[in-house]
Amino acid sequence: MTDPSLLHRIEAAVARIEAAAAAQRKESDSLARRHATLRETMTRAVAALDEIIAKENG
Repeated sequence: MTDPSLLHRIEAAVARIEAAAAAQRKESDSLARRHATLRETMTRAVAALDEIIAKENG
């Protein structure tokens, strides 16, 4: 027969792994959103610089 405490430890370990995986997904989603925001900001900044340079070169 299987030791109940062993099953409890295995279930607890699986729960910790699932929690860590969920946290990693959440962190990854957050990083993806921050990256998208940064990319958009940089695109606008480069476009603004391009306009300034074009005006200066007349």
